[in-house]
Amino acid sequence: MTTVVFVLLPGVHLLDLAGPAQAFFAAGDFGRPYDLRYVSGVEPDGSAGGGPDAGVVASAQGLPLVAGTDWPELGPDDLVVVPGWRVGGVKVAWPRLSVSLRERLAAHHGAGGTVASVCAGADALGQAGLLDGRRCTTHHAVQDDLAARYPRAHVVRDVLFTTDGGVVTSAGIASGIDLSLHLLAMRHGPALAARVAREMVVYTRRNGTEPQASAMLRHRSHVDDTVHRVQDHIDTHFARTLPLADLAAHAGVAARTLTRLFTRAAGMTPLRYQQLLRLERAEHLIGHGATVESAARTVGFQDPRMLRRLRRGAAA
Repeated sequence: MTTVVFVLLPGVHLLDLAGPAQAFFAAGDFGRPYDLRYVSGVEPDGSAGGGPDAGVVASAQGLPLVAGTDWPELGPDDLVVVPGWRVGGVKVAWPRLSVSLRERLAAHHGAGGTVASVCAGADALGQAGLLDGRRCTTHHAVQDDLAARYPRAHVVRDVLFTTDGGVVTSAGIASGIDLSLHLLAMRHGPALAARVAREMVVYTRRNGTEPQASAMLRHRSHVDDTVHRVQDHIDTHFARTLPLADLAAHAGVAARTLTRLFTRAAGMTPLRYQQLLRLERAEHLIGHGATVESAARTVGFQDPRMLRRLRRGAAA
């Protein structure tokens, strides 16, 4: 079972923590359970680090959170998430991480694990040296501060989240949910992420200009249950041939009715939606070293020329 460790620092925002935790927790309802752990990053003297007797962390909203002080053994498939803290006010308070906490974050990433942040939590990754030379983002109110503190980082503005070499950062507050759904989609496929999104009633995805905001999520900003059922089916079987008649039978409606409902709700036909899912998955495979030909076969294209045409169209 994959472990997700949430590192709780002073003034942590409840939604920065609860949003991602809920997403990974909900994945268990669909056959992909995660072991959620909560580790205090507060030293007894109030600094950030994780020493003994430091299990109580004060949240920004005033609710005290009780977390463990011992870290579990982690492997490359496990995830460490640093939720953000309050950034409002005249001067931003940046917690000082202990040497041991910085080393833990860096070591997990160095061993092949993923390290993620929500909102101002990106600063913790910066203190661990994980932002140098990488794309990253944070809450819009502290993007300038982050760029000044870590001049070797490439702070990207006006995006929900970034991924770069096992380091994932999100803009703030609710964007931690977007980040978590993206990670679930990359690990288990878009169908699972869609089901978790529906469970959490977060159909609307924002900022679709970023490639990380998946096609599956961008086109679920509607409340048509019939179309959602068909999208669930396409998400799960997008690499197969899915005739319109079979999709309509799955939904229990006529083919013409499905086309009308799907186009009205998702803004495109079922075939176009399936092509976008195939294209997105193929781009992911190509980005990780696959050839166009092998990626095309994997996602269900019998002829790689179709994939090349779709890629040219997307780039135009």
